[in-house]
Amino acid sequence: MAFARDELMRILDLYGRMVAAGLWRDYAMDFGRDAASFSAFRRTAERPSARIEKCPALRTRQGMWALYGEAGQVLKRGHELAGVLVPLERKLLKVVDD
Repeated sequence: MAFARDELMRILDLYGRMVAAGLWRDYAMDFGRDAASFSAFRRTAERPSARIEKCPALRTRQGMWALYGEAGQVLKRGHELAGVLVPLERKLLKVVDD
């Protein structure tokens, strides 16, 4: 199992923005028979702060995309990658006061 090129580009774009914001420093990708996952780390030696997983076997159920938090809890599931990445992209928003 692997990510499609457009999926990987979207994930790496988010990763680059999170690195620029100082929230992430390292990443790892894992490609198994049933699923592909992208893990992002604040520091190299700790648990991932976020993990994005693509599991096509769940396509007809709750969706093949899942976002897991630092403790392994499911933060969001869905059929579309963009919808699953919303909680991470929300961290990049800053309120500007005039």
